[in-house]
Amino acid sequence: MGMMERIQEIRERMIRQLDSAENRQALEDIRVSLLGKKGDLTALLRSMGQLSPEERPAAGQLINEAREHMTELLEKRAAEIRAVEMAVALKRERLDVTEPAPLPRVGSEHPIHLVMNDLVECFTGMGFEVLEGPEVELDHYNFELMNIPKNHPARDAQDTFYVDDNIVLRTHTSPMQARAMLTRRPPIRVICPGRVYRADEVDATHSPVFHQMEGLVIDRDVNMADLRGTLNAFARKIYGEGIETRFRPSFFPFTEPSTEVDLTCAACHGSGCRICKNTGWIEVLGAGMVNPRVLEMCGIDSSVYSGFAFGIGMERIAMLRYGISDMRLLYEGDARFLGQFR
Repeated sequence: MGMMERIQEIRERMIRQLDSAENRQALEDIRVSLLGKKGDLTALLRSMGQLSPEERPAAGQLINEAREHMTELLEKRAAEIRAVEMAVALKRERLDVTEPAPLPRVGSEHPIHLVMNDLVECFTGMGFEVLEGPEVELDHYNFELMNIPKNHPARDAQDTFYVDDNIVLRTHTSPMQARAMLTRRPPIRVICPGRVYRADEVDATHSPVFHQMEGLVIDRDVNMADLRGTLNAFARKIYGEGIETRFRPSFFPFTEPSTEVDLTCAACHGSGCRICKNTGWIEVLGAGMVNPRVLEMCGIDSSVYSGFAFGIGMERIAMLRYGISDMRLLYEGDARFLGQFR
């Protein structure tokens, strides 16, 4: 078989193979078998050494023309395959923008955030400023400036998460009260909301991580009547008219005198029910007049200025407001539970 016939046979074989090729891998296999280093046309080019010097130029020209023609055929078939693949992909991925789509699920605010926002609105409406501070706190601010000495039971490692001897996870937001008194001059009127940490076992009423909002007022002639008026306004804002406060003596190192504050049970309005154990009252927060020693340690003259402070547990307010019986529900992220507050 002459050179011309062999080239023609390779061309015809390529055309038959291209007609049956359905993807780019099949095209690559054809290219390698015919035009690759070990392909038929390359082998034909290497066999030119067997020809006479007079025949070689014409044979070389035929082989080069055949390679160019076969390359064009491959590129044309590749373009056709790409067009088919694109059409299939467009059909598969086609979107009907007029088709009604299901509405996305709308989230809801967390009950603790709902309570916190209401409390912030309540106290800022009374002229308080919101302060936020670090959750990893120095012992100096968390304990010492709050009149809690080194030997006080509240500093026991079973109650406090210690990072080292001088750094703790804050056990209350009172450190921001100390920072406010150290950096500002009276009158001072601030609230300090945030997350706090105690080494408590997890159960229906306790958690090692919870939320507080503490308030502080420092000015001339501040007294318990001012504290009571502020907390009465808070109670009525959060639970409605008819809610009163009741003060019971207590002890906190940073206030003197100190008091536990009860509110009229919002469920029965004081008549007695299961929630308030038939007393008509619910214990909600602790408060008191700022201990003069705390004022002096923070550089405020206790003979001129006085003040009051209070601390509110967000989880307790949320549980009372929404009738939540188990604190763990607030942290488990159950969408069925949280969806009730949408």
